[in-house]
Amino acid sequence: MTDLYVVTGAGPVGWTVAEQLAEQGHSVRVLTRSGSGPDHPLVERRTVDVSDPAQLGEAFEGAKGIFHCIHGSAYAASTWAKELPKAERIVLEAAGEAGAVVVFPESLYSYSEPDKTMAEHSPRDARDGKRGIRTALLNMRSASATDTVSVVAGDFFGPRVRAAHAGERMVPTLLAGKGVQVIGSAEKPHSFTYVPDLAAAMIKAAQTPSLWNRVWHAPTGPALTQRSIATSFAVAAGVETPKVSAVPGWILRAAGVFSTGMRELAEILYQFERPFVMDSRVSQEALALKPTPHHEAARATVTWWREQ
Repeated sequence: MTDLYVVTGAGPVGWTVAEQLAEQGHSVRVLTRSGSGPDHPLVERRTVDVSDPAQLGEAFEGAKGIFHCIHGSAYAASTWAKELPKAERIVLEAAGEAGAVVVFPESLYSYSEPDKTMAEHSPRDARDGKRGIRTALLNMRSASATDTVSVVAGDFFGPRVRAAHAGERMVPTLLAGKGVQVIGSAEKPHSFTYVPDLAAAMIKAAQTPSLWNRVWHAPTGPALTQRSIATSFAVAAGVETPKVSAVPGWILRAAGVFSTGMRELAEILYQFERPFVMDSRVSQEALALKPTPHHEAARATVTWWREQ
């Protein structure tokens, strides 16, 4: 059966969700300020500002589900606080009027015990900065009368993933035969989620009402060190294993005194200086999905970067 779904945003998550929905035979309406999105006969691209409630009523009409894949215009707590809650309230209200569930990609930022393996039942009440904003957003969804699903992922990698630790900071560099520089430690286990696996989980959750109004984890393989994921990309590409060095946390923290960007990055150093591991086994069973084998995901990632 063909259904209509709306995707807000055409970054790596929104684009991949739209592609997968279209491949399943569904009609997809992608809403962005630029009118971008996949070129597919089942994908309608509209130029819409989703922060404007006047534009959403007709855009959401007839949709079975809304995939809200828009993030802040800058990686800064102040920007997130200004933009994200307002945008989500508008989308939740419009989706409720349309009778559509809203599915959100979510991060591990809200988990308040990150030194422990983070599972679906782990506490999510982190405070302050970007972490506190993610907690507040989850609480707002929980309190909303509109049905929602939040699907948590680790750091992204995969086709179309650019601004990420395992994206443009790593893959094109090693493909060019250069050394890779990471933050924190190159040796601590860290969970990386393949974006097509996140998209598949979001779609499955949207199509399964019994999974609504919960927080689930995207299927995510065993944690990798930053050194090991860089090595896996090199193996997939058939290039020499790169030299991997790490920028110590104290340098980033010192730079943060003078640089807002460095200060925002230093805020999440805890994710890279210590093990930062998620467990998705409960969600995999509920969703009937498994993570893509890493060698396949690495090969697809390298192939996409080479095509750029």
